[in-house]
Amino acid sequence: MTGRVILFGATGFTGRLTAEVMTRAGMAPVLAGRSPDALVALTGDLAGLGPMNAAPTWQAADVNDPASVRALVSSPDDVIVSTVGPFSRLGRPAIDAAIAQGCGYVDSTGEPTFIRQVFEQDDGPARASGARLLTAFGYDYVPGNLAGALAIADARAAGRIPVVVEVGYFVRGGMAMSSGTRASSVLMASAPAFALRNGVISETRGSVATFDVAGQSQDALPVSGSEHFTLPRLDPGVRDVGVYLGWAGRMTRPAHLAGGALSAISRLPVLGGAISSGLGKAGGTATGEGPDANERAKATTVVVARTRDGVGRELSSIRLEGPSPYDLTAELLAWGAAMLLTGRASATGALGPVDAFGLEALEQGCAGMGLRRVE
Repeated sequence: MTGRVILFGATGFTGRLTAEVMTRAGMAPVLAGRSPDALVALTGDLAGLGPMNAAPTWQAADVNDPASVRALVSSPDDVIVSTVGPFSRLGRPAIDAAIAQGCGYVDSTGEPTFIRQVFEQDDGPARASGARLLTAFGYDYVPGNLAGALAIADARAAGRIPVVVEVGYFVRGGMAMSSGTRASSVLMASAPAFALRNGVISETRGSVATFDVAGQSQDALPVSGSEHFTLPRLDPGVRDVGVYLGWAGRMTRPAHLAGGALSAISRLPVLGGAISSGLGKAGGTATGEGPDANERAKATTVVVARTRDGVGRELSSIRLEGPSPYDLTAELLAWGAAMLLTGRASATGALGPVDAFGLEALEQGCAGMGLRRVE
């Protein structure tokens, strides 16, 4: 049976961008979501974007009806791509369906709690069923995986042993958030952060890091990504991994202090529940709104990775630049799905981008999207 690509959350902002990329590529995606009317309208909007024999179709499914999500996938050859967030609230039905069917799965989350659950709890069941899980397969956190892997390779090529890998994410030109990103971000604000320290994933606030970005020093907040799980798989010497986000500019250090206070309060039994509830209401839900093409064109993704040895000496540094985070995410989701669909990932379980496809294929694929090494 020929596998299909099912795009769950197709009518949201990231979903629509991804649907356009998939349709232009002739992937004939099955567009899935809870509103038949919205799916019909989107299918009409996409008509003519791709080959005539690869037009998208649609199928209704709702996270509140897990059986309808399970019904989206009918073969181990299928690939389900989920853009339904916030993932901590809405993400389980899609990944559960993929594990149950033993098929391919790709998502756009950047939420630490969900990412950690995929690697720590879903890996075993996915291996047992034959599922291939690619979580956080967008701007967060594929570019950092690529940059980190290249930095490790450069250090090893020079005969050095990388022990520490640090990855910083930046955007040049500014970037407006979509409603989905806002909804996820407010829930992430009180979630416990984690990092890899001495070979162990543990909760930590971390510290602000400063990166050299094209000759300018830029601060970045510690965040929790997939790199903490995936980069140590590439080199046995890697014991510490830090991931950082540099969108806040001059507000980075005040934001770190505020985030630490909120995280601490969120751990209190009564106040924590109230804070989480309040943040959820403040963030609202994804409405499908986001920056238009002109706004996105002003933004450039910039990712820096560096390695250090055991005494802190820098061994290698890499800088990647590419399209805006939202455009890059759509391209990555479509590419990851296509690679799974064509059998380019033989491993099963919770996979990183390099685990799944190899460094050379990942670098080439990202270059085709415009994400390239510039330093």
